Amino acid sequence: MIFAELFILMERLFIYGTLLQSDNTFGRHLKNNSKYLGKGHFRGKLYNIGEYPGAIYLPGDSFVFGSIVLLNEPEETLKVMDEYEGYGDKHTQPNEFIRQTLDIETDTGFMKCWVYLYNLPVNQFQEITKGNYIDFLAE
Repeated sequence: MIFAELFILMERLFIYGTLLQSDNTFGRHLKNNSKYLGKGHFRGKLYNIGEYPGAIYLPGDSFVFGSIVLLNEPEETLKVMDEYEGYGDKHTQPNEFIRQTLDIETDTGFMKCWVYLYNLPVNQFQEITKGNYIDFLAE
């Protein structure tokens, strides 16, 4: 039972930033190696880090909005995404982003998903108050 839950966890990824953009090479890679499951959100805050956003998990009244994808080859695809996000032992420590599992709220309930969360101080960055990076870029 625990193995089955872990396997399911490793299959889903919640994306909220540049990976949602069609002109992003890694976003295209992810799209070609996953299936879109739907929209979702988690309690937290989203910040404009510069050329990309960073989300932090923070219980409260703020949300980070994005999409959930089901990974076709979870182990291989996560290796590629880890490289893109600069996550892992071979990258500068502390990593700018860490990969954690979170409960992502959807229209039909909660799903556990991998999420890349920002791992450095955010006090110098602008908060994206609506929690939606794509809408922020459009404004």
